Amino acid sequence: MSAAASPKLKVRGKAPAKAKRTPAIDIEIQSPLWDQQPAAEQAVREAVAAAAALSTSGGEVSILLTDDSAVRVLNRDWRGIDKPTNVLSFPAPATMAKGAAGILGDIVIAYETLTRECADEDRDFLHHLAHLTVHGYLHLVGYDHQDDAQADEMEALESRIMTRMQLPDPWLDRSREQSGA
Repeated sequence: MSAAASPKLKVRGKAPAKAKRTPAIDIEIQSPLWDQQPAAEQAVREAVAAAAALSTSGGEVSILLTDDSAVRVLNRDWRGIDKPTNVLSFPAPATMAKGAAGILGDIVIAYETLTRECADEDRDFLHHLAHLTVHGYLHLVGYDHQDDAQADEMEALESRIMTRMQLPDPWLDRSREQSGA
């Protein structure tokens, strides 16, 4: 999809009474595969801004857009899982994250896995990228999905953020698929 044809990823609605600051965002594109998606960087920035509007204020987040081989190494070394995954989050230690200007952590996204998931699940690349970015960001600010209650809370927040961005709810489609609807 060309940049001109890409959907707009904007947060709708009025700004909250006390505007929150969007975290400083450092994006590094490590793989040339991402050149195929010129709107990816903007989609990531808007997804972080939307997630931050509902969860935190300020801080700094680094995002690495890379490929499956790099993510596989990180996943193996940090999680003991020797395969690529779509997104990894590395929250900063609490000592670094103190205060509104603290470092929140790093998000790493794998191009090929993201592309495969889009093809397998008939999802738009930029929409899925936005969702993975939101998901990774929520991990940085303390959300998790280790049990059903945590997963429900995190998924509900992801749905709310995606809806505010006027993007499809990634969990709504999956709920319909699982129920046979």
